[in-house]
Amino acid sequence: MGGCSPRPPFPNVLVMAQTIEVTDLRKRYGDVLAVDGVTFAVEEGEFFGILGPNGAGKTTTLEIVEGLREADGGAVSVLGLPPWPRNPRLLPRIGVQLQASSFFERLTAREQLRTFGSLYGVPAKRADAMLEAVGLDDKADVRVEKLSGGQAQRLSIACALVHDPELVFLDEPTAALDPQARRNLWDVLKRISTEGRTVVLTTHYMDEAELLCDRVAIMDAGRILRLGPPAVLVRGLDAPARISVASGVLALDDARGLPGADEAQDDGVSLTISTRDPSAVVAAMAAEDALTGVQIHGATLEDVFLDLTGREYRA
Repeated sequence: MGGCSPRPPFPNVLVMAQTIEVTDLRKRYGDVLAVDGVTFAVEEGEFFGILGPNGAGKTTTLEIVEGLREADGGAVSVLGLPPWPRNPRLLPRIGVQLQASSFFERLTAREQLRTFGSLYGVPAKRADAMLEAVGLDDKADVRVEKLSGGQAQRLSIACALVHDPELVFLDEPTAALDPQARRNLWDVLKRISTEGRTVVLTTHYMDEAELLCDRVAIMDAGRILRLGPPAVLVRGLDAPARISVASGVLALDDARGLPGADEAQDDGVSLTISTRDPSAVVAAMAAEDALTGVQIHGATLEDVFLDLTGREYRA
């Protein structure tokens, strides 16, 4: 026989490297099964989101993957290595931004970042460059307790990135921030992703996940209910479009009688029509000259989330 090397069975198929592999992960606290058979994989360079209401198991799952907490069962591989027991070979390769940021007391932003960097042998010049990368160069000499919530979160992310990790974990990085601070932080997160890093994000903000993530896993009661790209999950939801006009433009009874209208509601500010045939409804409204202030909204990731997890409030 000749000395030919075996060819791969599917030479034209691109196989993505798995940065994280989680199989049948389980964690119990007393009577509470916080993580109940969770399985997922994160590809190299992917921005992956874990979504869920409070108590869904997001943070516990992330802490196990990060090597901060021991699982009761299942298997986890991070960059080809087990994260537990705490693996010193992984520490230089991952960056972690926790849900609650903790800084050294009475240090300026520059001193804080240089101190974090020194733990990894990072030169001061690199630490100072990270301040500029997250938009805090003008706050370099401000003590951390004087920073705003959004500025503190950006500094926390800079600390997670200062040693140039391959993989970054972000646990609800925009929680409790005002809308402007959230959007400023989104710009930072998008920039992190475009640099080729793998990013894992937990959040309960659906607009954030829809904007940032390549794929999301929706969790509740310790289980993954649905996983996939946000747009694919939205397309898979059989949800009506919503057409809104200013209240008073069209009588409620007339709106309910429009061709294609499934339901109509008027709250005194807007008249909203639910329909699975928006073109027919809009055409009928145009014939009535009732398109003043018209807005058309399709389904969103929030609709998918509520369909899977329910609408009841959870503290």
